[in-house]
Amino acid sequence: MAEYRTRIKIIGDILATVRDDIDNEHGVTVTHLIKETNVPHQRLSRILKMLVTQGLMEMNKSDGSNKYRLSKSGREFLQAYKTFTEFASDYGLNI
Repeated sequence: MAEYRTRIKIIGDILATVRDDIDNEHGVTVTHLIKETNVPHQRLSRILKMLVTQGLMEMNKSDGSNKYRLSKSGREFLQAYKTFTEFASDYGLNI
């Protein structure tokens, strides 16, 4: 049986994907995020809107499309998320 990702796991995957795509200084496109995170467009759009509103990501319009980058708060959140998931994993918990 397939294991489903929690909302926080999906958010962590999105933030990590944006962080890891350092080749593009303007950020990553929604299409790239859909491919890399395997999240449907409609759901991804809602999550991205929430992440921008919360200050974890920044949205820039570049070349006629929206591109997303991590903010300083997003980097801090991603580091705390990584630390917490490792801690939980040490106790046999899946986040």
